[in-house]
Amino acid sequence: MSTLSKILISISVAVVVIFILFVVVPEYHHEFFTSERSAQKVYFADHISPAHEAVIRRFNELHQGKIEIVPVNLPFSKFSTNERKELLARSLRSKSDRLDIFSVDYIWTQRFAKWSEPLDSYFSDQDKSVILSPTLQSCTGNGSLVAMPLYIDIGMMYYRKDLLASLPHPEKEEEIIQHSMTWNEMFALRKRLGMEQQPFYLYQANDYEGLVCNYFEMIASLDSTFFTHNTIDLQKPAAKKALQILVDFVYKYKISPPEVTAFDENKSYDYLLNHNVMFVRGWPNFVESYLKRGYDSSKFINIRRAPLPHFEGEMPTSVYGGWNLMVSQFSTKKSAAIEFIRFLQTKEAQEILFDLGGYIPVNRFVYEDTTFVRTHPYLLFYRKLVERGFHRPFLEDYTRISDIIAHFVHRAIKKEISVETALQEASTMIANKQVLIK
Repeated sequence: MSTLSKILISISVAVVVIFILFVVVPEYHHEFFTSERSAQKVYFADHISPAHEAVIRRFNELHQGKIEIVPVNLPFSKFSTNERKELLARSLRSKSDRLDIFSVDYIWTQRFAKWSEPLDSYFSDQDKSVILSPTLQSCTGNGSLVAMPLYIDIGMMYYRKDLLASLPHPEKEEEIIQHSMTWNEMFALRKRLGMEQQPFYLYQANDYEGLVCNYFEMIASLDSTFFTHNTIDLQKPAAKKALQILVDFVYKYKISPPEVTAFDENKSYDYLLNHNVMFVRGWPNFVESYLKRGYDSSKFINIRRAPLPHFEGEMPTSVYGGWNLMVSQFSTKKSAAIEFIRFLQTKEAQEILFDLGGYIPVNRFVYEDTTFVRTHPYLLFYRKLVERGFHRPFLEDYTRISDIIAHFVHRAIKKEISVETALQEASTMIANKQVLIK
């Protein structure tokens, strides 16, 4: 890429940031929230879903005349996660005080630590004891607490209950699926259903972070110690075997269609809804988010949740996802920003986020509320998944490494290069500190 091209891109991104902060924010603020002239306005950047709107409204009601949260909407429908990351990075790099709180994919925490307010003095051990421990593990950087979790995600699987109805004992089949079936059991089920000539299992294999999650889950299923030292060695046997399995799903076993190489989560969900497919790998709020967007509810009647499959003799496992909250070190309203973060982690706010958006709570007291659990039966299912999840490595340059892995793994699954070549070239670029320009 030429220097001129880079300059033009930088200018374009800067214009977008300015547009968001000075045009989108006031318009969004005017439409959804009642402005209080005397209140201290705190600007919060996130994907502002209806669930986010609800907790913001509630906080503003409780702090009327004192603090007003003004949302800066960065919707997933308009910005990819990478675009969102760069928008935030450029705003913070410019030392702008227009953003006070921003949410980050938990794998970005290390990168954004240098622009964030250290939080150790604001949150005591008692405060942190309320939060699920796996989520706090992603909140440190430069030796201190730099973020607090908003919600946690965990890799999982959805299946079509209605497609099991043709079998003699569908309830027994479901029991196996809901306790994490083995991959061999999935193949055997496909044969019993007579679905050997059609797509049966969908995963995301486009060139992006979602593919890395799929790939890492397959690796961890083969070798539970692979990520324990916070490193990524693509020359280990599990890395090679995992990628070969993903390739074989498409070309050898034909359990997954070639279209997966163009799939992100939403495209894979759309394919499931519009085709006769049994399984899709996904994240927890698929059903809730689609229904909120006005999709035909009849299509979801037979969709059920389950853990991901595992290999014989190994434990089922899933990769963690989720979003953390950070306070800009350039903010002039840090105390008010901290007050909002505290509220977002209360039982009340966490229950609103789950109820309206399907965001998995990080406050452990939500899971102990028997009344709430009774009306939200999937909550305990998610809690069990979280217990056996694993983190992607906490590395400051994780996104650089991830971009490289996604690119070469994607090319291998498209059969553009071999598994060996993909992992060798990725390893070389990672070791040489190279940056992949897409």
